[in-house]
Amino acid sequence: MSDISPQAFFSDLVPEIVWKHFATLCEIPRASKQEARLRGHLEDWAVTRGLSATVDAAGNLLIRKPASVGREHLPGVILQAHLDMVCQNNADTPHDFSRDPIRPVRRDGWLVAEGTTLGADNGIGVALMLAVLEDSELQHGPIEALFTVDEEAGMGGARGLAAGLLQGRLMLNLDTEEWGEFYLGCAGGLDVNVQRSAIPQALPPGYSSWRIELRGLRGGHSGVNIHEERGNAIKLLVRVLRDLEARLQVRLSSLLGGTARNALPREAVAVVAVPRERQGELARYLAAWEKCLQQELAGVESGVTLSCSPVASVEDVLPLQEQAVWLASLHVAPHGVRRMSRQVPGVVETSNNLGMVALAANGGSCNFMVRSLLDSGSTALADEIVSLFALSGTVAEKAGYYPGWAPNPASQLLALCQAVYRREFAAESSVQVIHAGLECGIIGAKYPGLDIVSFGPTIRGAHAPGESVDILSVDRSWRLLRAILAEVS
Repeated sequence: MSDISPQAFFSDLVPEIVWKHFATLCEIPRASKQEARLRGHLEDWAVTRGLSATVDAAGNLLIRKPASVGREHLPGVILQAHLDMVCQNNADTPHDFSRDPIRPVRRDGWLVAEGTTLGADNGIGVALMLAVLEDSELQHGPIEALFTVDEEAGMGGARGLAAGLLQGRLMLNLDTEEWGEFYLGCAGGLDVNVQRSAIPQALPPGYSSWRIELRGLRGGHSGVNIHEERGNAIKLLVRVLRDLEARLQVRLSSLLGGTARNALPREAVAVVAVPRERQGELARYLAAWEKCLQQELAGVESGVTLSCSPVASVEDVLPLQEQAVWLASLHVAPHGVRRMSRQVPGVVETSNNLGMVALAANGGSCNFMVRSLLDSGSTALADEIVSLFALSGTVAEKAGYYPGWAPNPASQLLALCQAVYRREFAAESSVQVIHAGLECGIIGAKYPGLDIVSFGPTIRGAHAPGESVDILSVDRSWRLLRAILAEVS
């Protein structure tokens, strides 16, 4: 987008009423737990248009639009999306998500963020809702637009939503990422947070210090992409470090990997100390490991690299016993698909993502995000992880539980959506269950009987740099949304 203003960059995209709002979202930073500026902007925007706007105790924004004349009696429709986005950038792409705007480019019919996440998840959903609120020609019943916060960091907004606030009987969630599909269920889950402290040990004499970097993985969404067996930078670098521990007696000063619990770790970096008389062997071992990992990941990952560079001498390292505990625990810790669903063919039932690790000479922490279509499945896997770390006396705690969204094949809203899709596009849609966390289950639990369906445009690479959205599918999503709202009776 270079130096072109956001509004000018998006001005020739269709529908203009949607893209101008997404341009605003690209300009205003909206990391999880940092949505206040955007929320305030949207609240002011709503008030200037004569719409009712309130912020609840959890920080969610609710905007109400009265029904068109003569449609006051129709059932109310809730539109729902989340304001925050996953903030990921490549190491070679400087970007401050608390300040810098997103600068996408267009490529072959797609809007792409190069080197950063785009925020199409869930910015396009937010933009669609704002367009509905603005559209004066649309005929509709009562509309409530619920903009939640903190979805990507634990669904805090949805979990804090008060019962009794919403009045609608139908809800359209706009947070799915495959055009032509209606979603009727999703996984629930929870986090396992691990922490272990240590007393730093002074680095003995005779060592040189090195920075080892594993980069070039694709990353991606920890639910949507978990079955593709993409590389996990933390798990891979731990394998390398354990080998170097045995071969070169390396000492670990720090290990950092991953930046978001719900994103597959793309990069990991370790600072180690190597006996000076053995330092010449380090590059040779890393080259062999790089070749090995490239062979293992062929067909899935094409860009994995391992490199080392000298750094200023470290002062402290993990004690040997602590180093052994951390590397062994991270090595054996589960990551990936645990079980495929027998009820929903082709869909992951239970999985987990080792998403973040931060170790220093005084100990550190790591995080696992566990998902399952079955509450018992996520609980069982989380308990396994807790038990694993308990063997070494390491504290591991479960937190942030959220329920799944159980499918309702008899949904009247689904039948309406399918009929409208068939009429508007002369094609059949499909019905899916997604192995990702949507807020539908949490909201549905607070509002029993709420009829919920989710849909959206095609988004690729959510939660990873290079995230993109199919421009044509945004136009189609807008057309579908308007037609559904006009058809509700």
